[in-house]
Amino acid sequence: MTQQKIIVSVTNDLSTDQRVDKICNTLLELNFKVLLVGRKFPNSQNINRPYQTKRFNLWFNKGALFYANYNIRLFFFLLFTKSNLLWSNDLDTLWANYTISKWKNKKLIFDSHEYFTEVPELIDRPKVQHFWKRIERRILPNLKHVITVSQSIANLYEKEYNIKVQLLRNVPILKKQKTAITNIKIEGKKTIIYQGAINVNRGIEHIVEAMKYIDNSILYIIGKGDLSKQIEQQIITLKLEEKVIMLGEIPLEKLHGYTQQADLGLSLEEDKGLNYRFSLPNKLFDYILAEVPVLVANLPEMKNLVQHYQVGEIIENHKPKHIAEKISSMLQNEPQIQIWKENTKKASVELNWERETEFLHDFLKETK
Repeated sequence: MTQQKIIVSVTNDLSTDQRVDKICNTLLELNFKVLLVGRKFPNSQNINRPYQTKRFNLWFNKGALFYANYNIRLFFFLLFTKSNLLWSNDLDTLWANYTISKWKNKKLIFDSHEYFTEVPELIDRPKVQHFWKRIERRILPNLKHVITVSQSIANLYEKEYNIKVQLLRNVPILKKQKTAITNIKIEGKKTIIYQGAINVNRGIEHIVEAMKYIDNSILYIIGKGDLSKQIEQQIITLKLEEKVIMLGEIPLEKLHGYTQQADLGLSLEEDKGLNYRFSLPNKLFDYILAEVPVLVANLPEMKNLVQHYQVGEIIENHKPKHIAEKISSMLQNEPQIQIWKENTKKASVELNWERETEFLHDFLKETK
């Protein structure tokens, strides 16, 4: 059978996007020739993947000019590059992909990693939010192959646009990769971890402040984002340099080695817009695979997951003292920690990429 070429596009720099990397590797297993397209920053890390990659050098790196710049570049790249199938990740790559799919009569898969029009960066900017909603309303009703990350988001799309949406959660690969481990544990201290983007409304500021009230523990923050410098300054202001350590971005290939050293993993997104309310962050699944108990926000998808598998606890609010009390009580309850750990092992049998993508094999064959 002739090998088909698929072009996968994102607006990030490819280096830390776990979901897209897993998708591309799954496509390779299905005998697709894969090309992943993103953008490049001056400080972007080198990447070495089993599939082809391309990163655009753009004139603008944020705001409306960036999105216009990226989609124009992507449009012309797709126009003059041969492919059999297009895979668009999120609404910010959809215009170029959809237009080319119509012009060249190519099949298109839309993979929505979030409920884009309700991300915190847009909910207080009604004009910009309206712009993206117009794109969504114009294109989504015409799409036949749509997947997303949580059942609640799938339900929203299905209700609003009368389309079928498949669920593909951000669960990790069960087959653990051997990684060179950098030891972050300190004798006599518990290890708390937050991994993911350091952006608005992810509860990071509250987590950092909570560390004022927590003894014999160190919080490691892995990732970067719009709030990185603000969080760095907060740590200094609160004199928490010995309690909170920012590790920056860790390459995908090494991240699991850090995660599995934690005693507790945090995912405390705030209820700011439907995107966060219905989110199921991949870090939550990463913690579970690494056999790390979790503390999560009181949001429906995360709460249901944690309660169903009994792998941790849920906060009642985002007040730093409340978060600190929750963290301290969890870390001090060693018998319960062991129960949660055993439950993460059981949960991993279901919450893994190999099982989650069973439908994807047939789904992709339908698009050929």
